[in-house]
Amino acid sequence: MNARDYYRWWQRADLCYQHNQLSFCGRSVQQLANQFGTPAFVYSAARVRDNLARLHTALNHAGLAGRFTLYYAMKANRFAPLLTLLKQTGLCGIDACSPAEVEHAVSCGFRPEDISFTATSLSLRDLEQLARYDGVFMDCDSIQAIDRWGRLKPGTAIGLRVNPAMGIGRADNDKLHYAGTRTTKFGIYHEQFAQALDTAARHGLRVTKIHFHTGCGYLTAQLDQLERIISQCCTFIDAAGSVERVNIGGGLGVPHLPGEQPLDLDQWAAVLRRQVGGRTLHLEVEPGDYIVKDAGLLLLEKTFVERKQTTTFVGVDGGFNIAPEPACYNLPFQPLPLHYDGSVCTPVTVVGNINEALDVWYADALLPDLADHSHLALINAGAYSASMASNHCMRGSFREFLLI
Repeated sequence: MNARDYYRWWQRADLCYQHNQLSFCGRSVQQLANQFGTPAFVYSAARVRDNLARLHTALNHAGLAGRFTLYYAMKANRFAPLLTLLKQTGLCGIDACSPAEVEHAVSCGFRPEDISFTATSLSLRDLEQLARYDGVFMDCDSIQAIDRWGRLKPGTAIGLRVNPAMGIGRADNDKLHYAGTRTTKFGIYHEQFAQALDTAARHGLRVTKIHFHTGCGYLTAQLDQLERIISQCCTFIDAAGSVERVNIGGGLGVPHLPGEQPLDLDQWAAVLRRQVGGRTLHLEVEPGDYIVKDAGLLLLEKTFVERKQTTTFVGVDGGFNIAPEPACYNLPFQPLPLHYDGSVCTPVTVVGNINEALDVWYADALLPDLADHSHLALINAGAYSASMASNHCMRGSFREFLLI
């Protein structure tokens, strides 16, 4: 990688260098860091709205207007002001995966009927809590969940989460696969499907939706695999017989590295049109990453710069516990200086403040001499960062801000 590519691929109108100063959402990132302190996540309301609008435009242009619903995958980021913003756009509902998420979504203005619920390993206590929210649509992902829900809410409509034994993920990263050749805990396999339908029928449950989510972070290169997965899942739709809706899950990714291009939404929507456009089905999609990931920055203070053997390390005041994706899923958050004049860059390794070997933000980041720099910003920190944070080493403190 060269410095030109490192500093060019991610820039756009609302995230770029202006007069050598990093600007985000029309604001100086240095001023944001000085004002908010660190660690701090900052999110752009305008970028979130634009990302949602692009999804609607692509699906409408594909001939699916009036036949789809977007459900924001709330596990990606549950910051209350962000959820309230999403509700105010009127462009999406909520995909929830725990009773607490349902309650939180309702507290931010969503109605129970705006919420599609899909989760795994549900306790009886979970199901009893969910049963109190009339209108929440339940997708069951196991025989036991069907049976327990049927006892609590007999005669209602449900969805079945299925597992086609095929996965998808960014750059074939199997850490992002929810299904594949290895058996996973998610969903109902073909071998169990007849039993699932029988269990639902025994309680008078109407199976009106087929749901599947088989991986995360896919880009244009993985669309052929997405099409194969949807085609395979259509066999579940045919077997169920009375399906009105199909939920293809989320997984739409964003670029993380130079050379990666944004997901071609027109090609993505064309896949959906080919696979479900000819059926009398309502389409549901559950994007999380695509809506909020590139709408967020993580602001960190520089703590040290020191060469150890052949590696120059740059330390910052936040670790992988407040944004685990780089460590857990090999999804890098590229670090940027808050001001850059095009000067010579050298490779450094940016590390956090947690006493774990995993605590590496980015190896071989191309950064200028940081002697007069006080902060760094990590891009793509809007999803699966703050929402996955822990208090490991008692360093879990951070702030969040929505920029309107």
